[in-house]
Amino acid sequence: MSPAAGTRDDDVAIRLTDVTKTFGKGDSAVPALRGATLEARYGESTFLVGPSGCGKTTLISIVAGLLHRDGGAMSVLGTDLGSLSRGQLTRWRSENVGFIFQAFNLIPQLTVAENVSVPLVIRGVRRREALRKAAAILDAVGLGGRERSRPNKLSGGQQQRVAIARSLVHDPRILVCDEPTSALDASVGWKVMQQIAAVSQHPDRAVLVVTHDERIFPFAHRIAHMDDGRIKRVDQQSHQPLHAGAGAPEDPFR
Repeated sequence: MSPAAGTRDDDVAIRLTDVTKTFGKGDSAVPALRGATLEARYGESTFLVGPSGCGKTTLISIVAGLLHRDGGAMSVLGTDLGSLSRGQLTRWRSENVGFIFQAFNLIPQLTVAENVSVPLVIRGVRRREALRKAAAILDAVGLGGRERSRPNKLSGGQQQRVAIARSLVHDPRILVCDEPTSALDASVGWKVMQQIAAVSQHPDRAVLVVTHDERIFPFAHRIAHMDDGRIKRVDQQSHQPLHAGAGAPEDPFR
């Protein structure tokens, strides 16, 4: 464990208290977060919902160490990211955070296995070992045998599964998903959420999902409603969230 990795002392993986963030200065200043307070727990999926422009993507970018907050307090995996140098933050992010983006962000010139191996290569893992681990996790998400394919030879759902494999290949403790089903049809989106649900149940991992898609709410443990840069309320699901083996109805998103 790196010196900046922090230690686990309770069930809360992510804790934000009155976090603020403003883009620009003076007359052009745009407040994105106006005192956001949120907790996300290990072994759970926390969904962030709310209108466009309410601060959801800014919040997860701060949690993931992509942006610095302006004010407030924050602990992620026991670490105050604001206390880290740029180099320490880069290392912390590469060791602890996995990303699933709306647009997949696959590199077209690389094979599927090479795309998945990128987080390991960045960490200095030898190419042969990185590709071996990439092949193993591709098999786990149902893409065994497609290691040498190019992304443009895959369907949208298959590309999203490649993105999931890439996000998990380095065994991150925080998984951040930005609109993971927005580009997928109903049945494929359901399957993708089954896989994300399985990931969220790891006792040493927390999952944050930004979404506008109410059809996938059954997969959440908690739903945090955002507006105007603040968390307005957090709803705990009254039922047991759906899991990896949850069978989809004929039209799960009807």
